Amino acid sequence: MPEPSIAPDYSIEDFQYELPPELVAQEPLKERHTSRLMRVNRRTGEVSHHVFADIAEMLVAGDVLVLNDTRVIPARLSARRASGGKVDILLIKPDTGGEGHWQAMATPLRKLRQGERLTIACGDKLFHIDVAGFCETEDGQRRAIFNLGPGRSTFELLAAVGQAPLPPYIHRHDDETEGSYDDASRKSADLTRYQTVFARTPGAVAAPTAGLHFSEELLNDLRKKGIETCFVTLHVGPGTFKPVTTSVLDHTVEAEELTITPETAAIVNRARQEGRRIVAVGTTSCRALESAGKSGILEPVESDRTSLYIRPGYQFKIVDALITNFHLSKSSLLILVSAFAGRERIMNAYQLAVSNRYRFYSYGDAMFIADR
Repeated sequence: MPEPSIAPDYSIEDFQYELPPELVAQEPLKERHTSRLMRVNRRTGEVSHHVFADIAEMLVAGDVLVLNDTRVIPARLSARRASGGKVDILLIKPDTGGEGHWQAMATPLRKLRQGERLTIACGDKLFHIDVAGFCETEDGQRRAIFNLGPGRSTFELLAAVGQAPLPPYIHRHDDETEGSYDDASRKSADLTRYQTVFARTPGAVAAPTAGLHFSEELLNDLRKKGIETCFVTLHVGPGTFKPVTTSVLDHTVEAEELTITPETAAIVNRARQEGRRIVAVGTTSCRALESAGKSGILEPVESDRTSLYIRPGYQFKIVDALITNFHLSKSSLLILVSAFAGRERIMNAYQLAVSNRYRFYSYGDAMFIADR
């Protein structure tokens, strides 16, 4: 049985594991559904090894697969100051200070000045963005606010000069050599592959990585088998990579935008009434469902925000099974998965994944956790 609902007194070291660097996946597989899949029995901890396409045999007719349809925006920019210094920018979310204003992580942040104009080159064309100011997050992180320009669509700008916001553990270029990532085919490949095949609502700055394993072919096979699919939208922010630096109980998650349509709510609620399984694809779908389903009934929400942090002791109200990737040591995502299946079972599964040379993190392999 999963561990009891009383919150255990865990330290963050209880969610630590050793990972050889070569197991951090740097490239996606050519065929999405050919990644490996570890199946973990949520009740017994029994583990078996498969390929991801085998998920079609593990799901049964009537199961409801809930996918996050957020679309990753090309939110990484490389700009120059008037002095010639390079500024690396990761857009986070629109700021309320004005049209075209976005909060962003910027390096080096301390050198930027309010009112400063930065230049982004794209071939022989130059784009300009202004430092509109600075802000602090709830946990005290300082961010820049950039004005991307009135009268110009942010997404048009990003389409022209933006790069895929790959996480820091995926290495694409030498930070000291600007231009080494200016290979158009590589940029295009990452923009395509760091995106689910069902992505449709722009706004994320990190991919809902469990969804990356699904190909159109596999989704069609699942539908033919009688597995129902529906969508939530949770725009993944950089908090997905935020390390837990406080106690496990005191950690907080930065709010992310959430939408659940009446159609999705109806599908999920009907399935639950009929005793059918709700299978969340990824921790983002899981958090979305649990955020809007606190009463045990999934409520539609429109552009709401959730900062739900799931840790051991949490009582799951909606989700019956979970498809997820292998997450960073001492991360809130690993803590969530441990809350779902039990810390001992998950940490044992991670040890087996390392010894069996599974590929880890965003472009890595997957895990399916269910009661059967």
